[in-house]
This record gives sequence, C-alpha cells and structure tokens, in this order.
Amino acid sequence: MRKTFILDTNVLLHNASSVESFADNQVVIPMAVIEELDRFKTHSDERGRNARAVIRRIDALRAKGSLREGVPMENSGILKILTGGGSMKELGLEEDLPDNRIIRLAYYLKQDGENVIFVSKDINARLKADALGIVAQDFEKQKVRFDELFNGYQEVDVPAQMVDDFYKQDKFPFPKPETFPNEFVLLKDETNPKHTALGRATRDGVGKNNGLNSAEGRDPVLLHLNPHSDHAWNIKPRSKEQRMALELLLDPAVRLVTLVGKAGTGKTLLAIAAALETTLRQQQYDKILISRPIIPLGKDIGFLPGSKDEKLTHWMQPIFDNLAYLMQEKDKEGAGQKVDKKIEDLQSKHQIELEALTYIRGRSLSNQYVIVDEAQNLTPHEVKTVVSRCGEGTKMVLTGDPYQIDNPYLDASSNGLSYAVERLKGEMLHGHITLYKAERSPLAEIAAELL
Repeated sequence: MRKTFILDTNVLLHNASSVESFADNQVVIPMAVIEELDRFKTHSDERGRNARAVIRRIDALRAKGSLREGVPMENSGILKILTGGGSMKELGLEEDLPDNRIIRLAYYLKQDGENVIFVSKDINARLKADALGIVAQDFEKQKVRFDELFNGYQEVDVPAQMVDDFYKQDKFPFPKPETFPNEFVLLKDETNPKHTALGRATRDGVGKNNGLNSAEGRDPVLLHLNPHSDHAWNIKPRSKEQRMALELLLDPAVRLVTLVGKAGTGKTLLAIAAALETTLRQQQYDKILISRPIIPLGKDIGFLPGSKDEKLTHWMQPIFDNLAYLMQEKDKEGAGQKVDKKIEDLQSKHQIELEALTYIRGRSLSNQYVIVDEAQNLTPHEVKTVVSRCGEGTKMVLTGDPYQIDNPYLDASSNGLSYAVERLKGEMLHGHITLYKAERSPLAEIAAELL
C-alpha cells in the first residue's frame, strides 16, 4: 500500500529537497505548513533560503496539475497540498497552533484509511501524533548512526614481528582493506600490550602530501607519523588522540579535518595552535579565519549594541580565551606586552579574522586556515555550504561536541558535523579524530563525565 507522508514545516526548513525524498509514495503538505513557509521566506538565514527554495519547487510542480488532487514528481511520487477538517477539541488539541492543525490533518487522513506517516523534527509534535495513533518519525535522510560514528583510529593486535617490521619500513603494507585514508592504526603486540607502534593509513602508491583525493581501489599501507608534528605553538599533546589530531591539523595535504569530542578535550585549542603554527610561524597560509554559529546557550539576551566587530566580541569570547592562553605560553618573557594587545595587533594586520558564520555564505576563501567551532549546531546543508567556500590552498577544521547541541531540530545523529565525519571518511583530503579524555582540568573532566 502506498504510504502517505505528512511533512512538518521544520522538515522543509531543514532540507529544501525533502519533498522529493520519499520515493514513489504520496507526500502531503498541509496548508498550515504553507502559511508557516510564507512567514519564513523573508528571513536571510538558512531557514529563509530553504523556505524560498521549497516554495519555488512547489510552484514549479503546480504547472503539472492540481496540487489539491496531486501532481507527479520526478521520483514517481505524488505531491498534494491539503487542508484539515474536523474539530481540534475532540482530539484534545488546542486551537490555532500550526503543529496541531498539521497533526489534525494527519489524523483525519488516517481515519479515511490512508497509510499515514507523520514526519517532523519536533519531538513534541511526534509525541502528540503518536498519542493519536499516528505513526510518527524523524526525517531520516542525512542522519548517521552516532553510536557507530567513525572515530578516526583503531587498535589491532598483531604478532610482535609485525610491530618490529613497521619501524623498519617507510611504507608498511597493512592487510585490512576496510581501513580508511588518514585513519590511525595502533599496532599492539599480542603477547606484550606495551610493545606498540602508531601509524597513519594511506593507499599504496599515494603519498601523504601529493594532494590526491581518491583512494579507491588501492591497498592500504601505514606511514610513520611526522616527528615534527608532535607540537604546535609551544604546546604538546597530552594523549594519543591529541597527537593524532595534531598530525592531521599540521598536514597541508589534509584539507579538511573534523574533530569531535566532549567539553575540555582540547579540540579548539589544538586547532588554533596548529593555525598559529602553520600561518604565523611557517607562513603556509595568508591568514587565519575563525568562525562559529551564532546560537545562544539558554535564553537569548537580545540585540547587542555596537559595530559588527563589537557584537562578535561577545560570541567569540571562547576563541579569545584560547588565543590568550596560547599567547601567554608563547612569550613568557614577552617584555611586558599584554596578551590582548598581541591579539589586537594580529587582527589589525588581518592575520587573524573572526567572522560570524552568517556572513560566510557566498565567499571564496583562498590560502587560509579556517576553523569553524561549534559545528555540531549546523545542519548538513550548512556544513556543505561552509566547506564549499574553500578555495585554492585553504585548509578547514570543523570542531564540535555532538552531545551539546543548541539547535532544537538537530541531534547527535542529524547534525552537520556528524554527517560530514561519516560521509567523508573515505576521502584522502579528509581526516578525523574523536577525542575522549578531557584535558582542560580534573574538574572539567568530572563535569563532562558525570553531569
């Protein structure tokens, strides 16, 4: 029996192509959703752009017939726009709430014998639909299984001789074809767990720094870690995961690095330290661009006074904290120069630029070291938009904690950072590490684990 998918507004605002994501089934957009799209279409953010894209797509389909009766889509599905009937009170729903009007339509279509599935990214809306006996689900496209998310490295028990052979060879053949490019492998002596070797996977015939992207069809080999990548801007890694992260952050051939980890694991600090090292000291890039989505934690404090830079200061304070820490570490006998003055000088010389993610769309970023912090608050489409800004010679780092998401319609499995990790894990230009141990302080580690 053909299924009837009722789409909530948040699904269309999350993914403009969601209308045609349900194969050859019937897709129904309630009139209440059209009304909500009309309110969002003037917004300048991603939701506004998606609202306009959806409206244009529906209007194009309208030329094929009556939206009330149903028009065919390219995937052999049918699209309809319908209004609900009946009383809210008999369903126990409040009047005049858009969500309730959408659920009411789903209920009456189900009563008419249709195989109805209500699709929403709003958990409360799904709960209400389920209470009325309606099958309700999240929008599953662009979701990954977070509990099985690629972590960037693996441990393998091997004979002692294999560990010794690894140290004797520049490129060590590794008989596990499912190993991904730039994945780290810890070889452990099966008779002596302390006898280990850490390598980084590539593909036979592909060097670390030749910029080739495709590793398909090549046999995996392990390379030794770069001995010069064990520090950055006078800080050293405190765990093997941080050492792996620095290896990726300092390698210009790895154009995109994703770092996932809970609070205090050093994601942002390592990324900024590597950016300072490669841009200011090694001069591999023209400047550093640091950005993050403008999403408040808790209740929003409203409009902030001042210029754009003055407004950004409040949102970018975590970045300033990390810069201040690194500058203090760099120049302990720094002739009395204040840390904030050093940061101001770097900004005035345009060596470091702080930018709200709102303004990055449409830009072309060439020969820059770009860091996008708190990337777990971005949708998959927003991550695609950001990464596609990279021009020639640019390296991008996405950092975030999928357990701390402030976007109400994203979770650990549907956010853009997790999606990018899983989708790009087979690419030579991408490297990923999941950081587990909090290194900020013992208190931060306890808080991250127990609170």
